[in-house]
Amino acid sequence: MSIRIFVPGDAGALAVGADKVAGALVSEAAKRGLDIEIVRNGSRGMFWLEPMVEVETEKGRVAYGPVKSSDVPGLLDAGLTDGGSHALNLGLTEEIDFLKRQTRLTFARCGITDPLSLEDYRAHGGLKGLEQAIAMTPLDIVTQVTDSGLRGRGGAGFPTGIKWKTVLDAQGAQKYIVCNADEGDSGTFADRMIMEGDPFVLIEGMVIAGIATGATKGYVYTRSEYPHAIAAMNSAIEIARKNNVLGVSVLNSGHAFDMEVRVGAGAYVCGEETALLESLEGRRGIVRAKPPLPAHKGFLGRPTVINNVISLASVPVIMEKGAAFYKDFGMGRSRGTIPIQIAGNARHGGLFEAAFGMTLGELVDDVAGGTITGQPVKAVQVGGPLGAYFPRALFDTPFDYEEFAARDGLIGHAGIVVFDDSVDMLDQARFAMEFCAIESCGKCTPCRIGSTRGVEVADKIRRGEEPEKQLALLTDLCNTMKFGSLCALGGFTPYPVMSAINHFPEDFRPVPMSQAAE
Repeated sequence: MSIRIFVPGDAGALAVGADKVAGALVSEAAKRGLDIEIVRNGSRGMFWLEPMVEVETEKGRVAYGPVKSSDVPGLLDAGLTDGGSHALNLGLTEEIDFLKRQTRLTFARCGITDPLSLEDYRAHGGLKGLEQAIAMTPLDIVTQVTDSGLRGRGGAGFPTGIKWKTVLDAQGAQKYIVCNADEGDSGTFADRMIMEGDPFVLIEGMVIAGIATGATKGYVYTRSEYPHAIAAMNSAIEIARKNNVLGVSVLNSGHAFDMEVRVGAGAYVCGEETALLESLEGRRGIVRAKPPLPAHKGFLGRPTVINNVISLASVPVIMEKGAAFYKDFGMGRSRGTIPIQIAGNARHGGLFEAAFGMTLGELVDDVAGGTITGQPVKAVQVGGPLGAYFPRALFDTPFDYEEFAARDGLIGHAGIVVFDDSVDMLDQARFAMEFCAIESCGKCTPCRIGSTRGVEVADKIRRGEEPEKQLALLTDLCNTMKFGSLCALGGFTPYPVMSAINHFPEDFRPVPMSQAAE
């Protein structure tokens, strides 16, 4: 019987040489006459340990990492195939502290199964949620999702069940499920990890959404920068079709549902649902005015559910284990778990799925281990390039939608980017305005013009030109953008700018000429 060795095929692992490691294992095993099977699994999300190689043993899977291709001969000499001792041996994978502390519901299979093996998916609980859904009425499915407390994981935090109920009640001969996989926030990679590491869970969630709302066609809208995710999703969809998970009668239930992947050109604004629809219909991604809501008139003017990858991927476990099980995790109105993505200047960058409620300080200091440079943490941006910068004084904030909003922050897509004390917050504020100016669809004046003026004002502050007057102007621009923009791109850009001004005022003071010369 061959020995199973797992080498991630996740893009994050590939970027640091996972393919070379897999090739070296195959080559070296052939030389030694070893009978091994290489499984290209998804990443476990501990990116500082990638490429992380795991071997299946009687005691469980043993991990080694980070492994270079040049390490392979030595690993095999040390008894890799039996979980032998070596400097890169991390012990039993499940006992690694970063992983052991998590509550993995949505990512329960990611890194464990072969992403493109439906048999493996089933063996680890896959399709149980869909089987439960098939036995229920559409309204009962919607009620269960509503009762679970699941909210949009893309950033808006809108209750998923309410969106589904609106589409269920809407009149239309054709309805659609659209998965927003246009993951464009800096420091976020959860959507990509699911699509590459457990694509069947997304397919299952979309099929359940279709049965619940009467939709028979689905689209995964993602970006051209995700070639590995696109390939994985296309392969998984084909496998699902061949095995009756997609088609004219899903699992012989009489419910029809099929889906396909559509690839956008990488415009950040297409993460906004109406701009996404414009792009999906073959036009330039420009924000639509609302109403009408996409739930009433969405794709091709028909009732459409638009949910984020993680929202849809969370549905199968809710259907399998019930609303009460899922709702038992979390705090306040933020129920269930959230995949938190740790990036930037962090010692332990990666994906950490946990119930809502951990404080920002726990996540940054304890889970992430502080900065990789060893310098003090100065600021943490939560929620992508439009998220607020939080100073250490706010590290007691629990990870919860309402708690962050109460402190003028956003959870967004749950990306955390860590900065040490070398960061210049005026530069960061300027970057937010510049980012908005570049990515604006141009439809509304506050976003299009306000962001360009914001860059100019930040430059004047840097040059020391009437800094107090310019700060007042920058604040006024932020208010105009926040309340006058058509969508969240212009509306949320003030969050990083104003948080930088309010929490780090020392970085907005002109530098004396004597210091500037130094």
